[in-house]
Amino acid sequence: MLRFPRYTLYLNDIETRSLISRMKNILLPVLLLVAFFNKGTAQEGLPVYFDYLADNLYLVHPATAGIGEGGKIRATARQQWFSIDEAPNLQTVNGHYRLNEQSGVGAILFNDANGFHSQTGIKLTYAHHLRFSRDIRNLNQLSFGLSVGAIQSSLDETEFRSVIPDPIITGTRNSVGYFNVDIGASYNFLEFFAHFTAQNVLGSGRDLYTAIEFDNLRRYLLSVGYVFGKGKWQFEPSVLFQLTEFTEEETVDFNAKVYREVDFGTVWAGLSYRRSFDGAQFLANGAFGEQRLQLFTPIFGVNYKKWLFSYNYSYQSGDIRIDNGGFHQITLGYDFGQDTEKRYDCKCPAVNY
Repeated sequence: MLRFPRYTLYLNDIETRSLISRMKNILLPVLLLVAFFNKGTAQEGLPVYFDYLADNLYLVHPATAGIGEGGKIRATARQQWFSIDEAPNLQTVNGHYRLNEQSGVGAILFNDANGFHSQTGIKLTYAHHLRFSRDIRNLNQLSFGLSVGAIQSSLDETEFRSVIPDPIITGTRNSVGYFNVDIGASYNFLEFFAHFTAQNVLGSGRDLYTAIEFDNLRRYLLSVGYVFGKGKWQFEPSVLFQLTEFTEEETVDFNAKVYREVDFGTVWAGLSYRRSFDGAQFLANGAFGEQRLQLFTPIFGVNYKKWLFSYNYSYQSGDIRIDNGGFHQITLGYDFGQDTEKRYDCKCPAVNY
């Protein structure tokens, strides 16, 4: 997603667009890199997109590792702007498992590329679950999670060209690794759930860019939701709030999902709306305007026995965009270690359990 917080853009509607069109192959990778910088720290570490809606909360909240019975494996692939070279893309593989009544473990592998910048990483998680209910069929559980991550961040400057030599540009492929930690807590009471996570709590990150460095990568996420209905239909509204500490960027996701039980499993669909609290000012045709990030994401999925398939498409509205195309993402999943009889007498800790 392209964002320009706290910057003013000056556009001449005809001349600028014509110039960008002619120089697209040269400027586009730079624009993608600038977009990355202007997002501040949001792109360092595992980005938060909409794959968490595909029964994949563990990607966002470490306290959900092994939060239910048995385990889950999820693989995702995301591609932005198919018509543009070097467009952002992301791949993840994760799994988590309930070891016993109080312990869960998990692991995440991811590869994220955005123009000349790329990062690969791994996170290992331990979660501790405290059950308060006397009856095992009634879920009342508080969970705590800790993830330790190692990330390799790279910047490819081999194709950078400058008429006047610039000492900042090395002309090589720069790469650096660093460690960070995520912590979180979750509370589940029957069909109600709430999750809080602080990502990159160590603060320090990669020392990769000579001109621009960030020493605060902390980001905070809060999710709250409820599942209505215990028959063949369920309705799940939820909200996800994000705050990036260094840039003070704030966004909120408003989500709504509907589930229908069928003979072979469950089919479901939903819609998510993401909006930022801060905007970018721009000047076009002699008039000032302000644009805030707005993403509309329809999502649908199928649970067939122990398998899950999901697809979502995100469309960014507004006048300032790199491309008219949207962002495509698919999720494949497999559940294991779960008894045929339902563990809880509720649609919890997720509808798919």
